[in-house]
Amino acid sequence: MKTKLLLLVLMIYGFTLAQDKVKYSDEELKLLKTYFFNEGFNKPATKKVSTVIMKDGKEYKGYCTGVLTKKGQVHQIVFKDSITDKKNTYDATQIKEAYLFASGFEKWGKVSQKFSNYGMGRRNSLKKLTTNDEIYFVNQTVSLKNKKDDKEFLMQLINPEFSDIIEVYHDPFAKETSGMSFGYGTPTIGGGIIKSYYVKKGDKVLWLHKSDFEENYDLLFGDNADFMKKYPYKSIDWDWFSALVLEYTRISQGWEG
Repeated sequence: MKTKLLLLVLMIYGFTLAQDKVKYSDEELKLLKTYFFNEGFNKPATKKVSTVIMKDGKEYKGYCTGVLTKKGQVHQIVFKDSITDKKNTYDATQIKEAYLFASGFEKWGKVSQKFSNYGMGRRNSLKKLTTNDEIYFVNQTVSLKNKKDDKEFLMQLINPEFSDIIEVYHDPFAKETSGMSFGYGTPTIGGGIIKSYYVKKGDKVLWLHKSDFEENYDLLFGDNADFMKKYPYKSIDWDWFSALVLEYTRISQGWEG
């Protein structure tokens, strides 16, 4: 009798939870399941002219012949001047931002095409606009995996088209749900869901892992009541993260959708 009663209570509880969840149309689900971030890049092109902008305002154009990393994040760039051919090694602490290029067969996500597919429209007032094959790096002070002392690195911004409030950065060591790992220098291949990113909102850069999403959901989105009503945590999935950041930005800034 007690077992039957317990099962009945669990069934009612499960039904109540299901009733509380927001239901989305097929078109909404199609959008939410679309990956809107640019693909993470792992190896720079050495034959395309890149640009490095220093903290002191100086700008250099040349060829990125290599990068030195710590835990996957760039802490030095080896740069050959396009005119003098002189090589210099620049520390991340010296650099404000950099425009590099992905090498060879590495794919570059063309976010603008995805925007037009869903009627979002391309924004003209963005912080930074890049070409389809340009990789935008920004100097950030971060604690790698939220465990190390804060240090400056050059990190790849993967949502330059909608980074007005929340900036999302590539985690070169992120794992996929399939169990594959993206070590630095390894192409981002496979079909699994990426498990972690570096995320900046306000002044803080946070390493956000899939397992910590619920804990940080309110921190990321809780200041927008309309968003939270439409996308409460109990109704969403981690693999919608890029679309959720896009939707949060759209709702917060009143973009037409």
